[in-house]
Amino acid sequence: MNNLKIESYIALDLETTGINPSLDKIIEIGMVKVIDGKEVDSYNTLINPDIHISTRITQITGITDSMVLNKPIISELIKDILDFIGDLPLLGHNIIFDYSFLKKAAVNFNYTFEKQGIDTLKIARRLLPEVPHKNLEYLCDYFKLDKKSSHRAFDDAQSAIRLFHKLYEIKPDDEGFYNTIPLLFKVKKDVPITEAQKRYLTALIDKHQLSIEENIEKLTKSMASRMIDKIISEYGK
Repeated sequence: MNNLKIESYIALDLETTGINPSLDKIIEIGMVKVIDGKEVDSYNTLINPDIHISTRITQITGITDSMVLNKPIISELIKDILDFIGDLPLLGHNIIFDYSFLKKAAVNFNYTFEKQGIDTLKIARRLLPEVPHKNLEYLCDYFKLDKKSSHRAFDDAQSAIRLFHKLYEIKPDDEGFYNTIPLLFKVKKDVPITEAQKRYLTALIDKHQLSIEENIEKLTKSMASRMIDKIISEYGK
């Protein structure tokens, strides 16, 4: 990456239980620290989300409930994660997605997390208008990049670095290689489930003789509201 202005960053990728940072949780994080163009350190771990991983997510990532059962929860890791990142910008493919989940976790534990970013997806959209698909897996195939596995955090973080290099070869003077972008995403700290919600949700579950996999005590207010609405829509009050 000769002559690149941005030579120091954290390549980041997450796997999650879904796409909504207000409701879904991180199940894996992979990071590579690049300083002056050289990979100097890495961070990679599964994370127990404390909620069920759906069959759909397992099919995509290969990550199961049993794989994360004895892994640390995000509250045990968030400080180390933020310390690892430090003041460096974040690089990733659609980096705002990964940033949104990390920022949500940071805010929940009273940390400030405002970052600059480098988005290989945005760069690819500018430089490769003729390529029909811009997802990471397709672009790795397009450039014949060696990719160990799709939808695993550490491998995808490494792939984003390689993609960054390949895109640079196409148009070295593109602004994406010289200027980071502010990562803007507003989040609110999670509010725990209320006592009234606990009583109402428990009553609904008992009335309709339902079995749920989530621990009611660990639900947030928004998660509880969604569960209550879903039960009512399917079974009635």
